[in-house]
Amino acid sequence: MLAWRGLLTALVLLGVFVLFTRERRAALRAATGAVGLTVIATQTVNTTLFSLSVSIAPVSVVLFGVATTPIWAAVFGRFILHEPTRKTTWITIFAVMTGIGIAVLTGPDGRPALSAPVMLGALGGLTVGASLALTFVLLRRASGLSILLVVGLGSLISGLGGLLVAGDTVFDGTLWAIAISGLVLLPVSFFSLSFASRYTNASNVSLLLLLETVLGPLFVWAGAGEAPTGAMLIGGAIVVASLAAYLLSESRRRAM
Repeated sequence: MLAWRGLLTALVLLGVFVLFTRERRAALRAATGAVGLTVIATQTVNTTLFSLSVSIAPVSVVLFGVATTPIWAAVFGRFILHEPTRKTTWITIFAVMTGIGIAVLTGPDGRPALSAPVMLGALGGLTVGASLALTFVLLRRASGLSILLVVGLGSLISGLGGLLVAGDTVFDGTLWAIAISGLVLLPVSFFSLSFASRYTNASNVSLLLLLETVLGPLFVWAGAGEAPTGAMLIGGAIVVASLAAYLLSESRRRAM
């Protein structure tokens, strides 16, 4: 999964970069600077950890972790863009972590479930959320970076890593589905979210990821039969409600 997703996404993004970018040398120089290399690294981390996390843990648990992206964006914005971090941000962080804890630590029977794969999946989701947020914040700061190039290179590195590990098994599985994901869904989504970060705060862009948190487990349930537990639904509701309340509060504050 990692090999196909990474390599196909890189093929599309880097192909579009080569075909439609005129100042390719300038774009390459910017990409090899400190900010450009950091974005490439964060893209590599989030694509790698997402694939690995959903392969060992319930998708809903991973997506609850990814849903923390708006909070990470607010925190990184404070340190990188010098945007103030308000008290409500830290309250929301506490509420979100509580929801994730309920989803991760409670088994189907209501008892604590300290499963190593579930814990690793939750940690992977949190790291993916942090790396996505850092990507959005850095792209907002460095408007000269080519999104196609840096995101494409990050995807290429993760894909090559997946190919190295997978070996001959890379041709196992349902290839038409992963091809649609790598050639269409991922390039369009990564580019669109990254491009949007140039025009609005990273926390606003991250709001759209809440759709993935809500719809993702339902799609997996319908397509793969992986039903979320009651604790996952309760924890997920806390995560989504906390983030929605936080973002609504932030939008009202900025409108005043």
